[in-house]
Amino acid sequence: MEGLLDKASVRRVVAALSSAGIEDRVVALSDTARSAQDAATALGCDLGAIAKSLVFQIGDQPVMALVAGDRQCDTKALPGILGLEGKCKRADAEVVRAATGFAIGGVAPVGHASTMPIAIDGSLGRFSRIFAAAGHPHCVFETTLGEMAAVTGGVVDEGVSKNP
Repeated sequence: MEGLLDKASVRRVVAALSSAGIEDRVVALSDTARSAQDAATALGCDLGAIAKSLVFQIGDQPVMALVAGDRQCDTKALPGILGLEGKCKRADAEVVRAATGFAIGGVAPVGHASTMPIAIDGSLGRFSRIFAAAGHPHCVFETTLGEMAAVTGGVVDEGVSKNP
């Protein structure tokens, strides 16, 4: 599993975290963290403590929503939260890779190929520690809601998510 930490996509996440003063947080898991449920099971934590990195498009603008694993993104609220106008739709795999530099299943909230607006689910504040993907389906990092907001420059809002 240690070889996973040497992958270029994971090194980008480590570098982004490091530049924000966050060191030694990325870990490789023996089990996949491709989905929020997979990650929660592998980490032995609540599903809600997993921050899903979801990419959408509002008009032609790629945006990211970091949503608690036990919640759904409120796509109707997302444009207003980010100060954008237009319909919000799920981005396809090609747009996700172009905007973030990551493949679906390992999309991290940091280390993106380009800058994009980010909205963060305020309900993640229920947890003292949260986990997010780190550039590979077997890699995650631990953080807090405040640290996530600081490192991503994202807007924290309770309206980002809704109960499924």
